[in-house]
Amino acid sequence: MKKVFLSGFASLMLIVSCKKEDKQVEKSLEQQKIEYQVRQLDIEKQKLAIEKEKMEFEKTKMKDSIAKAAEDKKVAAQNTAPKATRTKKHRSSSSSSANNNTGYASTGISNSGASSSSGTAANTQKKGMSSAAKGTIIGTVGGAAAGAIISKKNPGLGAVVGGVVGGATGYTIGRSEDRKSGRVQKK
Repeated sequence: MKKVFLSGFASLMLIVSCKKEDKQVEKSLEQQKIEYQVRQLDIEKQKLAIEKEKMEFEKTKMKDSIAKAAEDKKVAAQNTAPKATRTKKHRSSSSSSANNNTGYASTGISNSGASSSSGTAANTQKKGMSSAAKGTIIGTVGGAAAGAIISKKNPGLGAVVGGVVGGATGYTIGRSEDRKSGRVQKK
């Protein structure tokens, strides 16, 4: 009888202890779920903060570019009038010296017209990187980053595809900006 009583008591203790462990496991799972959700909320808050910083940066960048464009227009307006008078004097003297060297008897009007068309093309060409080149670079880098982030299974392929699409888009947008600014003539 003692053996039956002891075995029954042992099995009862085993059952009670298993139920307590199950309750503790359930509580810990619920706690883990809550902790995971809290972490996800923190991550979302950080993402929002980053987006706000990006928007502020873009706003300041836009303001700076507008201010620089206005300043460039002022400088260009101031520089165009004096350059035009200096280049005309220079062209007429070079065309008359060309007439003297070749020995042809022609009017100075036709020669100065020919030299002015080639001279203005050289003066209007801007130095530095074109908008098309800048757009291609920015589009390629941005597209590659976006492609790598979006394509979770194969980020390398996503980066390549995103880079190609972003580069093409950036080139197209930059080329249209070059046409608007007069760097590239419309065909």
